[in-house]
Amino acid sequence: MHILDELDARGLVADVTDRAGLAELLSRGPVPFYAGYDPTSPSLHVGNLVPVILQVRLQRAGHKPIVLVGGATGMVGDPSGKSAERNLLSDEVLNANLAGIRSQLSRFLDFGSGPTGAVMVNNADWTRNVTYLEFLRDIGKHLTVNYMMAKDSVRARLEGEAGISYTEFSYMLLQAFDFVHLSKAYGCRLQVGGSDQYGNITAGCELSRKMGGPQLYGLTAPLLLDSSGQKMGKTSTGERVWLDAERTSPYAFYQYWLNVTDEDVPRLLRLFSLRTLDEIEDILRSHDADRSQRIAQRELARGMTSWVHGESEVARVEEASRVMFGGSLEGVKESTLALLAQVVPVVDIPRAELAAGIGIVDLLSRTVADSKGAARRLVQQGGAYVNNLRIGNVDHKVTTADLVTPTMLVVRGGRKDYRLVRVKD
Repeated sequence: MHILDELDARGLVADVTDRAGLAELLSRGPVPFYAGYDPTSPSLHVGNLVPVILQVRLQRAGHKPIVLVGGATGMVGDPSGKSAERNLLSDEVLNANLAGIRSQLSRFLDFGSGPTGAVMVNNADWTRNVTYLEFLRDIGKHLTVNYMMAKDSVRARLEGEAGISYTEFSYMLLQAFDFVHLSKAYGCRLQVGGSDQYGNITAGCELSRKMGGPQLYGLTAPLLLDSSGQKMGKTSTGERVWLDAERTSPYAFYQYWLNVTDEDVPRLLRLFSLRTLDEIEDILRSHDADRSQRIAQRELARGMTSWVHGESEVARVEEASRVMFGGSLEGVKESTLALLAQVVPVVDIPRAELAAGIGIVDLLSRTVADSKGAARRLVQQGGAYVNNLRIGNVDHKVTTADLVTPTMLVVRGGRKDYRLVRVKD
């Protein structure tokens, strides 16, 4: 299967500037291609995984990825998909963001020395010494204002209440300049990205044509939307799902994918799974035979967590999931509960107090119940659990013998209200 046909089958093609020409180019041998990532934060988020997986698949098909981090364009801000201008970043913040993104992107691609080895570049390296007058003379004269205003990203801002500053209006020229520079410096012929980047990408193709350069190509993938048309990448509480484990824990990251709907999971598996399409169809058939088992969601969650956080994290988060879904805590590791401590409230209790014994009503009132009266009712109604074991006696005492690790035990009220109790010496 030609790589473009596979990308199509996986739902990774929204627009192509010249499909026949690009197909022929990709059939000849390794083609340098690039995707750009603006350092608006020190971490990428799940929406950024769309251009990342495009680069992964093209590299596996024998082509050479160029990863561009926008030290220059990040100072300006891309108006695409934005209703208002972003705050400009200081040099200190920008450099910290660049370092974080470089580190993350280096996990996904092979940066070896062969013909398909990825390279990472920073567009500040070729823009910082270009003067304003030189840029206007050598680049700005080739693209008309009429051409730029016709682009969706610009037109939407012009029609909105916030308008668009000259700074963000210039972003398209900077990105087009990047494409032309990479064409000259690396033989880059293709830019890939999300569909909101199509206007910027085609501007680069047009700039190369106007400057007498080679034909350049653009390929975009659909934005990451759910079946209702809403952007994906936020938890049920509205928090963005980051790739940085300090911002979104591997457990929360795993749960995000585990909780996608049956309507969305086939598309997401085809989009992101590194399995073959035939293997994915087998998984989906098994899933459809008994959807209550969530076979496809588990496959997606495992694959995404392994890809972003490493294979070793998968076992940890699945053990943590077992804890959170009422499974046995026998043999649970300290590191697993430490992982849960990133998403579950922790209550500290002195070891001496626990050693003497704490009544279940007292413990519940300090963890999952609002009062001792509510705690007593919770026990009487069968909703009190220690280490996922129901406690039905209001006189029950919890001691250090109940610790499931050297320092922790788990308290639950009802089906989903968890607390970790941690003893402090």
